[in-house]
Formats: sequence, C-alpha cells, structure tokens
Amino acid sequence: MVSGPDLLLLDEATSALDVLVAGRVIALIARLQRERGLALLFITHDLAVARRLCHRIAVMADGRIVEEGETEAVIAAPAHPVTQRLVAASA
Repeated sequence: MVSGPDLLLLDEATSALDVLVAGRVIALIARLQRERGLALLFITHDLAVARRLCHRIAVMADGRIVEEGETEAVIAAPAHPVTQRLVAASA
C-alpha cells in the first residue's frame, strides 16, 4: 500500500479467517477502497463478501467467465447454473 497502487488483487483474502478477523479485513478493504479510490480484483467464493465490496461481478467455471454484470443484478437473478448454485449456497 505504500507505493499507492491503483489496483489491489485479493485472492480468497478472507477464506481462512475466523468470522471476527474476516469482518475486520473486509472493513479495512472497504475503507481503503473508499479513501484511496482503489480498484479491486477480488477473487472469492463468498458472495456475501463480494456483495459488500464489489460493484461488478464475474462468475467463472472451468476457467471461463460464464456470467457477469452488476453485483446486485447477477445475485438477484442468476442466469447461469454455476451462478445459481453459488447463490443458493450463500442463502
């Protein structure tokens, strides 16, 4: 963060953390995003975290994007079976 990046790449940044620590990390990421205008490429299986941090979402299967769009729209009406399974699993 010292070098002032424009893009922050996070790969499963909260997956191995307990709920309390994960919440703090998510809050820190959201604050950095807001205060520094960072763009995030946030890789996760956790749609609740994606919903909190991401304006747009892309769902991948077998290394290919199968669905993408505004986060709320994709989660509200998932079109692809993989997205449907992710949404169902997060409910």
